[in-house]
Amino acid sequence: MLDVRDLTLHYGGSQILNGISLEARTGEVTCVMGTNGVGKTSLMKAISGTHPRSGGSISLDGVSLPQLPAHRLAQMGVGYVPQGRMIFPLLTVRENLETGFACLPKADRVVPDRIYEMFPVLKEMENRRGGDLSGGQQQQLAIARALISRPRILLMDEPTEGIQPNIIQLIGRVIRQLREEGEMAIVLVEQYFDFAFDLADRFYVLSRGSVVFSERKADTDRASVQNAFDLNS
Repeated sequence: MLDVRDLTLHYGGSQILNGISLEARTGEVTCVMGTNGVGKTSLMKAISGTHPRSGGSISLDGVSLPQLPAHRLAQMGVGYVPQGRMIFPLLTVRENLETGFACLPKADRVVPDRIYEMFPVLKEMENRRGGDLSGGQQQQLAIARALISRPRILLMDEPTEGIQPNIIQLIGRVIRQLREEGEMAIVLVEQYFDFAFDLADRFYVLSRGSVVFSERKADTDRASVQNAFDLNS
């Protein structure tokens, strides 16, 4: 579903990504790991179109994409759950979800029941303002908002950051469900090793803007992934 080749990205005169290549397949979880400052969020921004790449190519379902703004990529099926959630604090939960309608034809602009089945608290707090929710509730809202747009690829940037354990477990169940449904590719950026290892079908470890480890889970073991992660932490 997603094929990234030799991706580079700059902030001003500083090069942040150095020729990153990765792929993400439908029905799988591809995990991008590494400590703070290695380029994980920059990679997600480049793929989602929220920051322009400097070079390299991105293909979606076999189609090479030119430089496109985030809203165009969202319409093409790229869903993004950014680090820090970035929900609209003054909008209600329902209104936050409805912002995902912008990617859909008018006939499809409904909040599916499955959203509330996955995240029951959002139904309970449908009329509460987003800014009044706890961090864990806001994270659920951010994931649900991305799912409203019916993505073909879902980018999730550190969904467990600052979240209580029971919500981490819920998010893990949702990711497993989405993978089992086999309708999208999931790219998960994560520092919580146990969470990442349990969910991932493929691992990429970044260090200083480059991929230093790339293996499918079926072809490696926990110790090897842990070692690659520790060496670059």
